[in-house]
Amino acid sequence: MRALVLHAAGDARVEERSAPSAPGEGQALVRVVRAGLCGTDASEFTAGPVMTPLRTRHPASGVLGPVVLGHEFVGVVEALGAGEHEVTVGDRVVAGAGAWCGSCEWCREGRTNLCRSYWTAGLSADGGLAEHVLLPAAMLRRVPDAVDDDNAALAQPLAVGLHGVRRAGVAAGDVVVVNGAGAIGSFIVAGVAAAGARAVVALDVDTERLRVAREMGATHTVDVRSEDASAVVSELTGGDLADVTVEASGVPEGMSTVQRLTRRGGRILLVGLPKKPVSFEAVDLILREIDVVTTVAHVCDDDIPAALALLAERDLAAFLVERVVPLHDAVDGALRRLAEGRARGKLLVDTTAVSP
Repeated sequence: MRALVLHAAGDARVEERSAPSAPGEGQALVRVVRAGLCGTDASEFTAGPVMTPLRTRHPASGVLGPVVLGHEFVGVVEALGAGEHEVTVGDRVVAGAGAWCGSCEWCREGRTNLCRSYWTAGLSADGGLAEHVLLPAAMLRRVPDAVDDDNAALAQPLAVGLHGVRRAGVAAGDVVVVNGAGAIGSFIVAGVAAAGARAVVALDVDTERLRVAREMGATHTVDVRSEDASAVVSELTGGDLADVTVEASGVPEGMSTVQRLTRRGGRILLVGLPKKPVSFEAVDLILREIDVVTTVAHVCDDDIPAALALLAERDLAAFLVERVVPLHDAVDGALRRLAEGRARGKLLVDTTAVSP
């Protein structure tokens, strides 16, 4: 089969690989039809290995690279191993991508994203940027007929955004600020809007991202290069500031930005991963009793179904997806384009397209 394989930083190839073996107990063989690329894939390509086990065997998955990328994908179940499964052969499915043990303390609490043995298909083991992938069947969820393949390929990253919204405790009537309207920020905007927020304010330095944020559900957008976010939020709240703020940009000053926009007794959600140390005013957080929460990945049982339900109601791919490229062009047409900052929207790969 053909697959996009990461060998080292700067070295990704679409190459022939042996097809996966027949599924064992608890496993499923999936024929992939569409796969998405995200910033994590680009980071592994430009500066990895960070999460991919290219030099050291992954302690949970047992894999030592090269690794097939792709943790956002939709496909069709072609075979199932022994065991009881929620899906059947022939089902169109999305993969939550993260695998959990089901028996550790965190899994028993329902926080499977914090599993002691957590690993991710496409990062810790071979993923979905291939014609076929072998996966734990437990991470698969059926795709509603109302959700086409392009939208289904967005389910996993949307689930990450929805998990963040749950962690932030966003409630109907809240005023919410999202700092950073990139991929994850846009999905959080969609989740916040679906949660019934009274106002959703998206901050960014990119006018195209702000346009997309409006499509996703932002009621107000602020280009922080030329507009005062504090003035916008103060006017919306009568000077009380936002109930919830979300730092999704990953820039080191992002925490201090959202802190200034958070009301007394409000909540800050940290999503973006800064590459440098972050500074903030601890005394201000304490005296105004502001909660700071974090989020990582998603809980498959809760967030993937919620993402698919939202995608059945809204065609997010219509304004998020920039292009769909065939698998043979996935390196130059998608991965390199994303890594070089030339992508203006979501890039998807059609893994069924015939190679030239």
